[in-house]
Amino acid sequence: MNRREAINTGLLSLAALQAPAMGAMLGSNQQNENNMDTKAPFKHSVCKWCFNDLTLDAMAEKVKDMGITSIELVGVNDWPILKKHGLTCAIGNAPFISLTDGFNDVNNHAKYQSMFPELLQKAADAGIPNIIVFSGNRRGKSDAEGLENCAKGLDPIVKQAEKLGVTLVMELLNSKVNHKDYQCDKTEWGVALLEKVGNTNLKLLYDIYHMQIMEGDVIATIKKHNKYFGHYHTAGVPGRHEIDDSQELNYPAIMKAIAATGFKGFVAQEFIPVAQDKLDSLRKAVALCDVA
Repeated sequence: MNRREAINTGLLSLAALQAPAMGAMLGSNQQNENNMDTKAPFKHSVCKWCFNDLTLDAMAEKVKDMGITSIELVGVNDWPILKKHGLTCAIGNAPFISLTDGFNDVNNHAKYQSMFPELLQKAADAGIPNIIVFSGNRRGKSDAEGLENCAKGLDPIVKQAEKLGVTLVMELLNSKVNHKDYQCDKTEWGVALLEKVGNTNLKLLYDIYHMQIMEGDVIATIKKHNKYFGHYHTAGVPGRHEIDDSQELNYPAIMKAIAATGFKGFVAQEFIPVAQDKLDSLRKAVALCDVA
């Protein structure tokens, strides 16, 4: 199962995507509640869908000594499980959120505007900081039309999110390899959307893997547009596998660039492990990204 299939079937948000996230990280050279030293000013997270062979409870136990404080892209039914393990969910998901049918289609606005209020309230009550959203596929819409539609559909939801202290995060995805026709596939388009909405409770999820495929210039983009980024995802290019020396990105340098911006949010591992010991791959990835 790939990520799109998981989202479209709702598995990212329900018990099949059971995923925990660890207690909030305390910062540079301090210990978190799970006794793992970390150096980075940001916090470490992991996407549950990449490890679907583990249950939520099992994964929670396995990541406790890795410096990971969040397991993300799970829904409201799983948040209490995360809390039980002393973890959080950096970005929450819901069954009604669609990657392909998003805010760029006005026909989806009424549905989302009626369903998000309850989700946002539950996120606020559970202390979940972010909820993911998607532009949707173009389906013939120009960049200008899609941007206008997204802004119109998101505006009332973002205003409610602001009142509740929750941030909506729109993900940047590549339309070249993984998500054909997806509209929010360039950083500049996402930045233009945020500027049009004009509310800091709408941010971008800068997915390093996806944006390397679409536009490159990862470090330069982070330096230029970091104030618009509320979250980061990792994965190796090409292939979306381990972030080791088999792929083209220099993740320690990228993480240093993120740290230099003063970012205090979450950086999440979203690679699909191919090594036999998948959790060892995760441990190594977190260590690689844990830079001051």
